[in-house]
Amino acid sequence: MDIQTIALGIVQGLTEFVPVSSSGHLVLMESLFGDGGENVHLFIEALNFGTVLALLIFFRHKILQICRQVFHEHNYVLLRNIVLTSLPVGIAGLLFSHAISQVPFFVSPITVTAALFFVGVIMVILEKLPKLTARSSGEKLSWKRALGIGFAQTLALVPGVSRSGSTIIAGRLAGLKPKQAAEYSFLVSIPVMLGLSAKLVVSDTQYLINNWSVVLVGNVAAFITGILAIQFLLDFLSKHSLKVFGVYRIFVAVVVILLIVLGVIQY
Repeated sequence: MDIQTIALGIVQGLTEFVPVSSSGHLVLMESLFGDGGENVHLFIEALNFGTVLALLIFFRHKILQICRQVFHEHNYVLLRNIVLTSLPVGIAGLLFSHAISQVPFFVSPITVTAALFFVGVIMVILEKLPKLTARSSGEKLSWKRALGIGFAQTLALVPGVSRSGSTIIAGRLAGLKPKQAAEYSFLVSIPVMLGLSAKLVVSDTQYLINNWSVVLVGNVAAFITGILAIQFLLDFLSKHSLKVFGVYRIFVAVVVILLIVLGVIQY
C-alpha cells in the first residue's frame, strides 16, 4: 500500500465521471510512474467497485423511482432507454475490450493524447453544432436516440475518449440539456460498470482475495472522489457547457506531446 494506490483511486474517482477520460489518465499515469504489469491493470479494473458504489449511493432515489415506474406504474420507457444505451458498449466490451487492451496502439500515450485532443475540440465547439429537437430528460428520448447514444458510448473503449464524455456529447446532440445529458450518462453507466465489476469478481477472485487491503484503500479513495465528482459535474453543467473540459483535454494533450518530445514519456 503506497501513495500510488491512493493516487490511482483518486484519479479513477475524479475522471470516471468528469468527462476527461479515466482510462486515458490512468494510462498516462502508468507511463509516468512506470508500468507495474498485470497486477496494476487488475487493480485499475478493481477501482470500478468504488465508482459504481458512488453511483448507486448518489442515484439511489432515482433508482427507486425507476423501480416504482416499472413495477407499480408499468412505465418502462426510461428503463428501456437505459438498456438500449447500455447494450452496444456491453456487447462491444465483451467482444473487443480484452483485444483492445492487448493492442499496443490503443494503450499508447500517443493514441490517448490524440483522443483527448479531438474529443476536446468537439467539446469546445459542441454548442455550435446542430442538434435534434429538445428533450427534457432521458425518459423523453425516442428509442432511436437512446440507441444512438449507446453507439457513441462504444467509442469510449479507446482510452482517452471518455465514457461520460462520449455519452454527454451524444446526449446533447440528441436534444438533452447539459445537466440532463450528464444525469442520463451516469444512469446508463450503472449497468455497464456493474457488469465490469461482476466480470472481475468471477475471473480474478484470487487477485481480489490476495490484495484485498490495497483494493479496499484504492476503492475508498475512488468512492469519495467519485461522489464529489458526480455532484460537481451536475452542478457545473446546470449553468455551463462542456467547453472548459474540452480546453482542459486539449491542454493535457499538448503537455503530453511535450513530455513525449522531451523523452519523459515513452510512446
